[in-house]
Amino acid sequence: MSPKRPTLADVAAGAGVSKAAVSRVINDAPGVAEQTRARVQEVITRLGYRPDPVARALAVGRGEVVELVVVEDAAAFGVSPYYGRVTAGMLQELAGSNLQLQVHLVDRSGVAALLDAVAGTVSVGVVLLNVPAEIAGEFYTRCDRVVSMGVRAPAVPFVGVDNAGGAYAAVRHLFDTGRRRIAALHGPAGHTDADGRREGYRRAVHELGLPDLAATGEFHRDSGYDLTGRLLHREPALDAIFAGSDAVAAGAMQALADAGRRVPDDVAIVGFDDSVIALCTTPPMSSVRQPVEEMAAAAVRALVKRQLAAHWRGEFPAVLRVRRSSGPA
Repeated sequence: MSPKRPTLADVAAGAGVSKAAVSRVINDAPGVAEQTRARVQEVITRLGYRPDPVARALAVGRGEVVELVVVEDAAAFGVSPYYGRVTAGMLQELAGSNLQLQVHLVDRSGVAALLDAVAGTVSVGVVLLNVPAEIAGEFYTRCDRVVSMGVRAPAVPFVGVDNAGGAYAAVRHLFDTGRRRIAALHGPAGHTDADGRREGYRRAVHELGLPDLAATGEFHRDSGYDLTGRLLHREPALDAIFAGSDAVAAGAMQALADAGRRVPDDVAIVGFDDSVIALCTTPPMSSVRQPVEEMAAAAVRALVKRQLAAHWRGEFPAVLRVRRSSGPA
């Protein structure tokens, strides 16, 4: 039988102090004499005591915490409906419990250092969003209470949507409504969601005998606008666009309007996400629905119920919602 793990009470008894004093030492809080602090540290080292992360969170008043780590710049985070939907889904799952949500917004250069800090204090678990594969994989070797939104690295548990299937359905729909020069506005290479949608588009145009008319950028409105202008210059006869996100599709619609092209009469549009953006464009946008709130809630549920193991996945279907932006040619 393995030896009993030392507790906070064991440290307090060994040092001859209260558990509250030990907690203050562990959390580097004031109110403990230096001599007492040194004695507590000596007992911690001798016993090999390691603070329980949940208990530590409770001790500093945080309660049990689910952490969301997002790699994105602040401007994009503030305007993208996707991040709001993720947060809403997580909060819906946490409602009625004593659990808290803590959000960390960081750029790519700072995410490794942030995760180093999170690994030492994690309580319930961590949801990763846009964290690069190599960093997500390394973090998982140190903390197995983690779920990635989208496939990020081998073995790392994830929730995701059928990106390839959704893109394929979008292109097939455009073809069935009479479109024959269907361009794609892809998200960044190496982004797993963008890669899946790129795969679905390429499979569809190959099977249908259509040309591959594509451009690659970011999942931002400005990127959709710029890429569409370039595509129109290069492929003036294009009659449909599949965009890798609704934000990109909205930028494409603005570029088409500025070029004197009507949607859907001249160029049909299908986005991806089925976010609020799709309902606010003129005309309303066809879009592949990604159930973001349900996906985020599933990630939290798996963490809270300790359902995770290596290679765990929660996969959701992608369903095309047809609106006026992709009417027949």
